[in-house]
Amino acid sequence: MRLAFITGATSGIGRATARLFADNNINLILCGRRQGRLDSLKIELSNQVSVHTLTFDVRDRDNVIAAVGSLPENFRSIDILINNAGNAHGLDSIQNGNAEDWDAMLDINVKGLLYVTQAILPGMIERASGHIINIGSTAGKEVYPNGNVYCASKHAVDAINQGMRMDLNGNGIKVGAVNPGLVETEFSEVRFKGDSDKAEKVYQNFTPLKPEDIADIIHFAVTRPPHVNIADLTVMCLDQASSTIVNKS
Repeated sequence: MRLAFITGATSGIGRATARLFADNNINLILCGRRQGRLDSLKIELSNQVSVHTLTFDVRDRDNVIAAVGSLPENFRSIDILINNAGNAHGLDSIQNGNAEDWDAMLDINVKGLLYVTQAILPGMIERASGHIINIGSTAGKEVYPNGNVYCASKHAVDAINQGMRMDLNGNGIKVGAVNPGLVETEFSEVRFKGDSDKAEKVYQNFTPLKPEDIADIIHFAVTRPPHVNIADLTVMCLDQASSTIVNKS
């Protein structure tokens, strides 16, 4: 059985991917900052596969290294890394932006992805085998008003994904990205800092993607034949044409 390491596993795409992987006999290392949610998910999935949880903040490099270093021997041979942890903070113009929001987005979306990948890669390189899926966004393919730094962080993920694939070429490691558009998760609630009413309005009057839709695509990518690598995939719901064009009629 293969072993997957999923960051941001406590909600949304990460949690849906964990559940689908468990349904398909992939053992799991579930990572996040909310221990209670990790515990609940472990209880839910442990009757299907072996599950280990790690509680850490991807922004803290020392914490990431310590967490990965603490893995039991039977959870060290990681076959699949899903770099899913990410966030958006605020929706402000550049002139009205909050520096703390900028730091949070760049530290989690960019540096956190790098820290986790750096901790996992040596084992994959040693075994000449592995698969890394970086969760990007349509915001990494275009820029929209007031999305400045969030879009910048996801453009960075797009560049890192491409660079990672180039640098690891010849090492037997697949690298690819899945770039979702509007997915109904806790994303908007985080962006609007707990304003549930405002967050709910983002997904009203059209049918957005669900976390399970993205999980299904991730599972498809990691189950292709050995010679096939899904390098870069962008997915939107039917009602979305771009970041700024959504049919809400």
